[in-house]
Amino acid sequence: MTNLKAQFNLTMFLGILSMLAGLFAHLALTDIYHAEGDLSLEWNVLRLCAVIVVAFIVSAMMLLRKMYKAI
Repeated sequence: MTNLKAQFNLTMFLGILSMLAGLFAHLALTDIYHAEGDLSLEWNVLRLCAVIVVAFIVSAMMLLRKMYKAI
């Protein structure tokens, strides 16, 4: 049962991190839209945000599968 709690805590952390990543992605996309000078940092921010969101989705799906098996 402690493994389930640890996975739940990890999923909650990744969820909060995903919300922050959404904010940073919005800011990066705004800079890209305005065609600022060098956009390599903004594109790297978007790549990192995508990795965080994918990690959250995978963690949530694994947690749901484990909870489904527990009931």
